[in-house]
Amino acid sequence: MKTLRATILLALTGLLAVSVSAASPREKTPMPSKSEAVTFLAQYSATLSELEEAAALAEWKAANSGRPEDYDEAATRSLALRQYHSDRDTYARIKSFLSIADQLDPIQARSLRRAELEFRGNQLPPEMLKEMVDLSTEIEKLQKTHRAELDGKAYSNNDLLEMLGDEDDSARREAIWRALKKVGAVISPKLVELAKLRNRAARTLGFANYWEMEIRLQEHDPEQLLAVFDELEKLTREPFAKMKGTMDAELAARFGVDVADMRPWHYDNPFFQAAPPSEAVDLDVFYEQNEKEDIVEIARRFYDDIGLPIESVLARSDLFERPGKDQHAFCINIDGEGDVRTLCNIKPTAEWMDTMLHEQGHAVYDLGLDRSLPRNLRDPAHIFTTEAVAMLFGALAKTPSWIVAYADGDPDRVKELAGAIKEQRRREQLIFTRWTLVMLYMEKSLYEDPDQDLASLWWHYKERFQMLHRPEGPLNPDWAAKPHFTIAPVYYHNYQLGELFAAQLRHVLAGLAGHKGPTSELSFNGRKDFGEYLTEKVFEPGRRYPWPEFVKKATGEPLTARYFAEEVQ
Repeated sequence: MKTLRATILLALTGLLAVSVSAASPREKTPMPSKSEAVTFLAQYSATLSELEEAAALAEWKAANSGRPEDYDEAATRSLALRQYHSDRDTYARIKSFLSIADQLDPIQARSLRRAELEFRGNQLPPEMLKEMVDLSTEIEKLQKTHRAELDGKAYSNNDLLEMLGDEDDSARREAIWRALKKVGAVISPKLVELAKLRNRAARTLGFANYWEMEIRLQEHDPEQLLAVFDELEKLTREPFAKMKGTMDAELAARFGVDVADMRPWHYDNPFFQAAPPSEAVDLDVFYEQNEKEDIVEIARRFYDDIGLPIESVLARSDLFERPGKDQHAFCINIDGEGDVRTLCNIKPTAEWMDTMLHEQGHAVYDLGLDRSLPRNLRDPAHIFTTEAVAMLFGALAKTPSWIVAYADGDPDRVKELAGAIKEQRRREQLIFTRWTLVMLYMEKSLYEDPDQDLASLWWHYKERFQMLHRPEGPLNPDWAAKPHFTIAPVYYHNYQLGELFAAQLRHVLAGLAGHKGPTSELSFNGRKDFGEYLTEKVFEPGRRYPWPEFVKKATGEPLTARYFAEEVQ
């Protein structure tokens, strides 16, 4: 997962038209000069570097200490960055400079357009911004503090999830599943209110609704994005249906029900966004004999073998559990000059091996950025491109050839389980893909018409994309139980775009290696040419191009769902 730098600079595709109005028939606004624009860009880059480094250091300190005062300081630094980008006079200057963008060199013009978009996204009236923040904070608090009642006893979300995973009785599973969704009824009215408020805010900035605003500020063209997901839906529909049929038969046998009676509560994940655990293989058997420090060494050795050394990252990182420390994992680029750090809580498990490789994937991307670029272009091409690189490497922890080479997995045992390992990976990819389709279209519909029957619409999309049976009886607003509608709105599509780009990169790397056969069997072991390709074509360009142009330059063709679909057939 990326943090801070990856989430604060999202952009709108293309150059926005700018008009310079006359103050009066006799008094025209003077045309800015190229030298003024160049001077401004140098000042902007310097100020941005200072503000972002301060915010990053504060965030890093808070995540490691857990102290309230450190989190307060991180919030203050983050607010300072946002306030800087909300200055209306500076925004007006940037817009005036855009009128002479054709006089600048391509890097300067791109930096100016990125600055315009960052400022545009922060031009909301302060009172409206405060209203949105206050309401979303209230909803988030309700979500985090809610305890569902089951059999007269209050349970946390984690308690219920654990109970669901262990329970075999269908009626009991249904009761647990419904308890997990009860929070939806508590917060759905407020979420609808927040959607309307977000829409009003978007319209003040010239967008039709909040969904369109967020999509465009993430440098996506709505039509292009929907075309990619339409291709993805069509290409994965049949393989998902076949896979789900096989999986449903397995689960039906476990729960003693007919396949036709399978319902949403028969899947361990309450939103059916992740695959149930495999009965055939537990990948932890290949990692549990290690110490937690061995997981770090395995990652260090692998990245060194492909010519992307991570010693400097490891020296600055915090990788093991401590009281008060953030319990998750992230990568943070402190200064854009090589101070890249990762935070993990490593244990000797397959999931943490995946996470370690994933976070170091973000790190090598940040290390490889061209440091001669202006500060607002010294970032990955897009949030989904750095996620793609992280996914590319993280998936190796669950790849047979890599397990043998780096986790010292017994070759005969790995060969015996190879089919089950690949099938579980395929299930994970397909299930998550169909789930992202639900989120994409549900959020689009929510902001297009917040007053429609959202509870029914949610199940329409779940039936269409996930092929689930909706629950019998009156529908609860289950959609509102998903925290991302509040804390990470209009974002899920980027996870899936990362999967698509990772598959496209695997296709390119397979060609580079002369690999024949499924790309799931592509060996990265010792492939320094892979590291060279990624550095030159993916890392160094930074954000100098809009992502559609970047993807075409890096892989030779536009982003497509075709290679991902080939992997999950």
